[in-house]
Amino acid sequence: MEFIHEENRVYIKDEQGELLAEITFPNEADHVCIDHTWVSEKLQGQGIASKLVQEVLKQCKAENLKIRATCSYAKAWFEKHPKEQNWYL
Repeated sequence: MEFIHEENRVYIKDEQGELLAEITFPNEADHVCIDHTWVSEKLQGQGIASKLVQEVLKQCKAENLKIRATCSYAKAWFEKHPKEQNWYL
């Protein structure tokens, strides 16, 4: 499974081009805001949403950007991963 990176978005498509999962994180001044995480029923239960958050986190670490979340999944993910709290606003 390959993640496709675009500006402010990471997603997965199947071989036919159907969107299977995505996370969006628009820039806000000196940080990004994860505002949407979605996973198709076809991939639910496989940890894909967590992997999407981790992809954003990896990118933000490389760019030295903090993360804020309005997406309930992303908020919960950061609560469950206290060692990443220093990247979360």
